[in-house]
Amino acid sequence: MKGRSRQLFVPLICIFAIVQSLTAQEANADKPKQFVYVLRLVPRLYADSAWTKEDDAVLKRHFARFQDATKSGQLILAGRTSESGDKTFGIAIFEAPDEDAARKFMQEDPAVAGGLMTAELHPFAVALQRKNP
Repeated sequence: MKGRSRQLFVPLICIFAIVQSLTAQEANADKPKQFVYVLRLVPRLYADSAWTKEDDAVLKRHFARFQDATKSGQLILAGRTSESGDKTFGIAIFEAPDEDAARKFMQEDPAVAGGLMTAELHPFAVALQRKNP
């Protein structure tokens, strides 16, 4: 009997492992995925003197949208370099259900839709994050 019990037990372990793996995959499928997009100013805006009132208004909408996305928990972080001209760039790390939703979030950014910045989307995974003091 011991040999027969062991023969039944091994396939049951394999079935249990497969079910656990599928359950974990389903749980991860429901979790939002992380993305980053890199923002770069369009060349006409490299000089501070080139900015118009309309450009400033679009930039304010861009920032307000990021504030709202931070409050809702979608935006993990956003920021920009402190360099000027063609060296400056920004990043936005955020969560979305899938790449299509992430691309939509990026393309609807007022700075991108308004032509102030170009954007490039990448799948991303935050590995470490500092805890707030």
